[in-house]
Amino acid sequence: MEIKTDFLVLGSGIAGLSFALKVCNFGSVAIVTKKEKIESSTNYAQGGIASVLGADDSFDSHIADTLTVGDGLSHLDVVESVVKEGPSRIRELIKWGVNFSKNSNGKENSYDLGREGGHSKRRIVHAQDLTGREVESVLVKQVESKQNIKIYENFFAINLITESKVKGRRSDGDICYGAYVLDRQTGDIHTFIAKITILSTGGAGKVYIFTSNPDISTGDGVAMAYRAGAKIANMEFIQFHPTCLYHPQAKNFLISEALRGEGGTLRLSDGTSFMDKYHPLKSLAPRDVVARAIDIELKKSGAEYVLLDMTHKSKSFLKRRFPNIYNKCVSLGIDMATVPIPVVPAAHYMCGGVVTGLQGETTIRRLYACGEVACTGLHGANRLASNSLLEALVLAHRSALRSVDELKEEKFTFPSVKPWDPGKAVDIDESIVIAHNWDEIRRLMWHYVGIVRSNKRLDRARRRIELLQKEITQYYWDSILTGDLIELRNIATVSELIITCALRRKESRGLHYTLDYQEKDDKHFSKDTIVERKK
Repeated sequence: MEIKTDFLVLGSGIAGLSFALKVCNFGSVAIVTKKEKIESSTNYAQGGIASVLGADDSFDSHIADTLTVGDGLSHLDVVESVVKEGPSRIRELIKWGVNFSKNSNGKENSYDLGREGGHSKRRIVHAQDLTGREVESVLVKQVESKQNIKIYENFFAINLITESKVKGRRSDGDICYGAYVLDRQTGDIHTFIAKITILSTGGAGKVYIFTSNPDISTGDGVAMAYRAGAKIANMEFIQFHPTCLYHPQAKNFLISEALRGEGGTLRLSDGTSFMDKYHPLKSLAPRDVVARAIDIELKKSGAEYVLLDMTHKSKSFLKRRFPNIYNKCVSLGIDMATVPIPVVPAAHYMCGGVVTGLQGETTIRRLYACGEVACTGLHGANRLASNSLLEALVLAHRSALRSVDELKEEKFTFPSVKPWDPGKAVDIDESIVIAHNWDEIRRLMWHYVGIVRSNKRLDRARRRIELLQKEITQYYWDSILTGDLIELRNIATVSELIITCALRRKESRGLHYTLDYQEKDDKHFSKDTIVERKK
């Protein structure tokens, strides 16, 4: 089936939904989401949104903190514009109905601002420890009230449709025409043709065996954009969150950095605190420092986890400030008011992605990207805590403004696009091969391209991923597509990009730490790592 729309939104997190709300008055909007509409990384975000709202805070302070954590690679113009636009986007969320936690001082609109690693001030607006869920639910409700927006749940984008593919040639200025999309329930593949397409597909945490991300985070947007010819940058910078709950029954459960913002202390199994050896901010050091410190201590001791101690806080405070985390821990027999929480690092956030400008525009015309899938230049070599939802909001707003203008300025006639051709593909008869390759890639990435890297590990990973990709490509062309096969193909592509970028950066900076080049090299590597598919 062919579906024509003015705006095609791939993904239903904070970026995609807020973009849809801003453009729906200017044309029809189709939102494609590969699971249920509520299932996104936004929904799992605990900490909050960083923005200058406190009387003792300033834009200059937030900008300085972002640049410091970005370790020399954050783009100053992007940082300044995103930070300064933050308060307006927060007020917009409040207008839509988001209920952020407030102080009990009786002052109107006095918000309970949290502090997280790398921040010099309290500036994290939150809804207890369920900020993402609150924001996501409000945005979904707003979207469902708009007649001009249609949501396609359990629809999975396979490939972008570009002018070069449609016309059989590649020009210098390729144009995006939409995407081929799999209906996961029927197996049908539909042709979505759009005047404007936006990638808001989230991150790629599932590339790694240990991650805080939901199962949907398989790097689909980056993989599709790369295959279509868009520029990709800084994929070596994968942020590992220092504190994921260590428990056999706690899949992907994050222990928010906000706990350390309230005085939580990281300790070894014998109760000894250790972060003072690694950074002046101790347990509130930037995430890359904390994750690497935990990794070093675990390798030295042979232990499987460290402890996050919150026993200095009362049970009533913890239940009020962190109800979700407290209840989860209690359900597993851990009362964080009386015993420390066992934690381990886990892949958390992709700081690289599809290269965009200040208005979310990619290097392919009529294709935009915002949210975790994009590399705007804000995060640089490391993301400052809670800057992610801020970036998503600001870039979605800017992408909406520019795309509406583009729609008005340019005449667009829907092109003639051939329907998906399955060729001689047959049903997959050995799903175990897909499951095995999926598991092998994730373990390969964790052990060889994880928190600490080396040339030898990266070379080994590169050789192995090349062999796996040949096998996966054969399955892709020979088999009738399923969601599992599409995701496997995408995590293989994203893994290749991470390895390629990591091999190119012959220094240690931010989230990229290699044993072979342990110092930062500003002379040669004070720049983004950009990759582009060979034409």
